[in-house]
Amino acid sequence: MERIHIYHTNDIHSHFENWPRISAYLQAEKQQRNQSNEAVFLFDIGDACDRVHPLTEATNGQANVRALNEAHYDAVTIGNNEGIGSSKAELNQLYDEANFKVILSNVLDKKTGAYPDWALPFDILQTKSGHRIGIFGLTAPFPTSYEPIGWKVKEVDDVVPDILEILTPLVDTVILLSHLGILIDREIAEKYPMIKIILGSHTHHLLPEGEKVRNTLLAAAGKFGQYIGHVTLDIDGSRLLSAQATVVETSLLPVVEGEEELVKGYNQLGHQLLNEQEIAYVPTNLPVSWQKKSPLVDFGLKAIMDYAKTDVAIINAGLFMQPVSKGIVTNDELHQILPHPMRVMRCTLSGEDLIRLVYEMNKNHLFLRNFPIKGMGFRGEIFGEICYSGIYLDEKTGEVTWQGKEIQLEESYTFATVDHFLYIPFFPTIEIRGNNEILFPYFIRNVLGQYMEKMYPIVH
Repeated sequence: MERIHIYHTNDIHSHFENWPRISAYLQAEKQQRNQSNEAVFLFDIGDACDRVHPLTEATNGQANVRALNEAHYDAVTIGNNEGIGSSKAELNQLYDEANFKVILSNVLDKKTGAYPDWALPFDILQTKSGHRIGIFGLTAPFPTSYEPIGWKVKEVDDVVPDILEILTPLVDTVILLSHLGILIDREIAEKYPMIKIILGSHTHHLLPEGEKVRNTLLAAAGKFGQYIGHVTLDIDGSRLLSAQATVVETSLLPVVEGEEELVKGYNQLGHQLLNEQEIAYVPTNLPVSWQKKSPLVDFGLKAIMDYAKTDVAIINAGLFMQPVSKGIVTNDELHQILPHPMRVMRCTLSGEDLIRLVYEMNKNHLFLRNFPIKGMGFRGEIFGEICYSGIYLDEKTGEVTWQGKEIQLEESYTFATVDHFLYIPFFPTIEIRGNNEILFPYFIRNVLGQYMEKMYPIVH
């Protein structure tokens, strides 16, 4: 009989404050298992990177890859933060220095139709006793985001049967690295019982003792590196006798020598690198308020209209985390003002649907003005006031005007906003009736920076 140890992390999201303990623990466990002659594998299941951290932003995620190298991972898959939080060029270079394999079965190069050079659709690992483990990886398929960057992302059921047809005859145990979320993982376990282990992520679920669905063990370690997953497999030849899942709470691990300085160092280096990138010289202060329209919000509306080539824009004041001070603006300041991995979106609606959308926004705006919102690309505190440029609602008469003119019900109207408005549940008209185009490759902070550079160039 042989025992196999699998350690897994997921959705760390650049929470470097937990990294020193995770790294020290994984290195120690790997060393100890190797000395005991037990098989050990380390996997990360995606969203290790998050551009909310200045060091990730400054290095396009390569600092995160160097951190994973330090812990000697065997393989990783990607999450949406790596996949659509990077331009195609950035993702093509992200794993240049990786000393682990990237396993990704459902993302192809749109131009060539082939898997990218940095990824394998599957891999086969072998223990000392000869037990063969087949691993493959799936990331959440968001075609509206992947396609414009230059990737073709495939749905689960278009990939899994083909991969299993290849893998099953070649291996004894199949493991899926899944950045799909717990609901999809359960469906896969129901439908494909030949997958024995699903290491999950994306929905930040924590399964302290795993979850059994038919013949498959689901395991997941929460979010932000707060936990490390540990799956133990008992093997007899080619047979899998048993599989158990547990988690280790990172905060209960021993303090690593100098960890506070290490964590501060990650932050300081990120800020330093971003501060070296000067963008514009702004001749006046641009204050911001989350409860009403302000000079910075007004500037942001103009920036996204300029980028999207529209005459009208709608954004929420809570996007802007701090004001712009007169003087040189750097990428570090832009990153602190707009830390969200959001892109500008063009939305086209009929006049009738546009009026309905404005009514939806008006109905919700007092609630949203102080509403704390998390996720779906938002990295701020509260949603804030909904602010318009070029649209006006007369609350007494209920009339909505477009650039001062009456809206024609059958005509089409295009405005700029952020893709966040498509994902949140407050404005269903955008998702249900809108013809929506997310504009790549830039994030909203880059759009603001480019407009600043255009309006207020640095004169040397």
